[in-house]
Amino acid sequence: MEVLARLLEFDELPTSSLWLRSRTLDAAATELLVASPEIQHRLDVTENATADVEVLARLAQDPEPRVRLVYAVMLFEYRRRIPAGVLEILAEDPNPKIRRIVGESEKPPAAVQEPPPVLTAEQRVTHPDPAARTKAAADPEVPTVLAQRLAEDPESDVRLAVSMREELTEEQRTVIPCTVWQHFWSPPSWIARQATDPDAARRIARSAHVGLRRVLAAQPHLPPDVVALLAADEDEWVRRTLAEWCEDAPHELLVELYATVQDRYWSGYRRHRNFARPGLARFADDPNPRLRHAALDDPEAGPEVVLRLADDPEVGGWAVRDPRLPAGELLRRLTLPAHASAAAGNPALPVAVMHLLLDLARAR
Repeated sequence: MEVLARLLEFDELPTSSLWLRSRTLDAAATELLVASPEIQHRLDVTENATADVEVLARLAQDPEPRVRLVYAVMLFEYRRRIPAGVLEILAEDPNPKIRRIVGESEKPPAAVQEPPPVLTAEQRVTHPDPAARTKAAADPEVPTVLAQRLAEDPESDVRLAVSMREELTEEQRTVIPCTVWQHFWSPPSWIARQATDPDAARRIARSAHVGLRRVLAAQPHLPPDVVALLAADEDEWVRRTLAEWCEDAPHELLVELYATVQDRYWSGYRRHRNFARPGLARFADDPNPRLRHAALDDPEAGPEVVLRLADDPEVGGWAVRDPRLPAGELLRRLTLPAHASAAAGNPALPVAVMHLLLDLARAR
């Protein structure tokens, strides 16, 4: 806490918004930021999801309008518990934007004056709007015999919705021509319901319909044999959906995708709960820098692995921040311009050294 208090005294904090918004804050740390004379510190703490709500409530009367506005926005954005009296204070704020935010949060849904006409199933499947026909094709209330007329609809999305109806057989699905787009996401609710039945989940995992397999792969929990089937699926997006959404995704699949995926989602696989496992240290000398980085996620990797990677030109910064780096080496790296910043961010850095660094910075 003393280190944080001293840090806040500096005018030039690099990327302050990033670290103040993401740091876990207790009530005492929240107090420091709420009481800070720097407007940016108070703005940052309003956007920290871990900040103490009782202490934050003081910002409802902050002298800076921007702080009160952001506080009001984040109050509802984060669905925070609202301390007693806060809404009443904000509802009388001189800033009309703040009063409007509070007013809209308390406003009941507007009553529908005239309900839209109820269309018959026949009218829905013949509707000129493709979106209406797509909804009809997926609606279990629409009789199967009517929905199947849409299997020859000129719109691929309509045909896709028909093909994913629960009651269809595999043979009926496979004869419906449709395209399942790479980022298709229109999950029929019946798949989530059947996913809890191991036999039904196995049938879906073996379906020739890739859309069904993708939706199944997005379920949070699946039987081990179903997970194995989906992890070996020939469709890339079945495997990726499993890794991104299913809590049971296998470690091997996560590592494979982390090492090979080329779009911006690749780093997310490393945050999966099944990614960090003993044995990852075997990648410490791998040609792929992503895998060398993954070696640091081995919970059983010793200081020698971290030390070896500390000089790696591509993952060295991560290794220098690793608390397993030997203490003497950590202190030595504080003196190296290329590693000083990363070393200063190592959580194993002694508090006394942190204060010394702040003393040196203050003396400059």
